[in-house]
Amino acid sequence: MKLTLHVWRQKNRDDKGRIEIYDANNVSPEMSFLEMLDVVNEELTLKGVDPIHFDHDCREGICGMCSMVINGVAHGPQPGTTVCQLHMRHFRDGDHVYVEPWRARAFPLIKDLTVDRGALDRIIAAGGFVSVNTGGTPDGNALPIPKDNAERSMDAAACIGCGACVAACPNASAMLFVAAKVAHLAYLPQGQVERERRVTAMIAQMDAEQFGSCTNHYECEAVCPKNISVENIAKMNREYAKALATRERKASGGGF
Repeated sequence: MKLTLHVWRQKNRDDKGRIEIYDANNVSPEMSFLEMLDVVNEELTLKGVDPIHFDHDCREGICGMCSMVINGVAHGPQPGTTVCQLHMRHFRDGDHVYVEPWRARAFPLIKDLTVDRGALDRIIAAGGFVSVNTGGTPDGNALPIPKDNAERSMDAAACIGCGACVAACPNASAMLFVAAKVAHLAYLPQGQVERERRVTAMIAQMDAEQFGSCTNHYECEAVCPKNISVENIAKMNREYAKALATRERKASGGGF
């Protein structure tokens, strides 16, 4: 296969940036998209051209580092797939492929296709964990969890924090990411003690990072490589409303 790549190149955040065109020759259909970029970068290096900078780590669809927009779609055209697991057989010989970075105010560009997604880490640090001392490791059946809750929690926990939901949302909202992290622990007994503090702290941090609001476009769910459902956003909204109501009752000295 031979492809024509239209790649966003930008030296740093202050650089204007532009699209540059490269030929990708002798592309095997069995290559992943990142492997194809590796080959292109080898050719650029031999020519003395600065290689295309992009994030990657596990290349197994686990870490969420391979963040880029391909032909206008976060992670590319294949549903439920990260870029590192997107194979070139999903493209046709002679295709023109446009490759760009995540576009969001909360994700400042570092170089080319690499952006700083530290905002997601700061949201997790605000409350996406269990800090209560629960003692030693309990037996597997010591904490009975309803099957439906366990499945919903596991589905939410599948989020890899890649930020595709933010890149795809017209408002650059991080609601699906935050909702997945909130719902994951809200369904479990271990998450109950810090339930109210967690959701208010994480949403406050999300707002502080200047992510946009959710207006139900559902683009986030459409591009999520782990198929996280927008039902988690409804769950988070309920958790947030309950937390605010509880806070108001405590402030007014009311009962429970």
